[in-house]
Order: sequence, then structure tokens, then C-alpha cells
Amino acid sequence: MPDEHALQQEAQAFRAGLDSLILATVGADGPDAGYAPCVLDDDHAACIFVSELARHTRHLLSDGRASVLFIEAEGDARNPFARRRLALNCRAREIPRDSARGERLLDALQARFGNTVELLRGLPDFHLVRLDVVDGRYVRGFAQAYPVRGNALEIGPRRER
Repeated sequence: MPDEHALQQEAQAFRAGLDSLILATVGADGPDAGYAPCVLDDDHAACIFVSELARHTRHLLSDGRASVLFIEAEGDARNPFARRRLALNCRAREIPRDSARGERLLDALQARFGNTVELLRGLPDFHLVRLDVVDGRYVRGFAQAYPVRGNALEIGPRRER
């Protein structure tokens, strides 16, 4: 079994290698599931640029709770029951688009995803949202689940059954 530092690096590399996340939110109008392209900021928080026309965006802006899933592509998995994944409980907060940090993140999104982001930057209903990790788990496969916490995905001790 890899040590905690090696697992942390593996989980970080897994997350950094994916272009989007699956997002679950809840609000007064019920739960919602969606996805969004993302980039990581300097503090390793996932940042997304999403429209307020989507229920999940309204939930993020009003409630701030989110569950985020990074998951291995089905075609890359040996077994669909044991896909590698990172499930994270997060706190969302909006980053002003016109702030220095907001401009840097939007530039990073545009560098990664191209002209679509340039177009979206001109639309007033889009919000830049940072998702800070509270806790979660990194699953490498069968019987290989590890608790994580914080944006750096620090590996915690496993609970014995």
C-alpha cells in the first residue's frame, strides 16, 4: 500500500488530469445534478464558470454547499464497479469576475477551453465559483478508499470496520 504522501500526490494528479467535474447541489427547489468544466487555482481549489440559468448555480450562490465528483472515464476503467474517483464535500463562494483573481482564473479557463470561455465572459449571467474542499474520499478501486480533507487532498487515517 502506498504511503499517505504518495496517495495524496496520486489523488492530486488524478484531479488535475480531468477537465470537468460532476456537481450535486440542493436548494429550496430540491436537488440538482450537473457538470462543469473546471480549473484549479493556486490554492488547489476547483473553480467553475457557470450560468445562473442553471439550478445548480443558483443553489451554489444561495446555499454554498456542493458535492463534487471527479471520476475515471468508463472506457479507461477495468471494471465499472471500481472506477477511480474523488468524491468531495465542498463550500462554494463566488469570486468577482472583475477582480485580479477572477481575471487570472478566467484567463486560465480560456487557455484550457478556448474561445467558448471568451464568448461566455461577455454574458452577464455567468458566475465564477470557487469550490473549497471540506472533506471527502479518494477511491482507487475495490477496498481502496481513503479519506481526504482540504484543497490539498490531505490523506487521513482509514477507519477500520
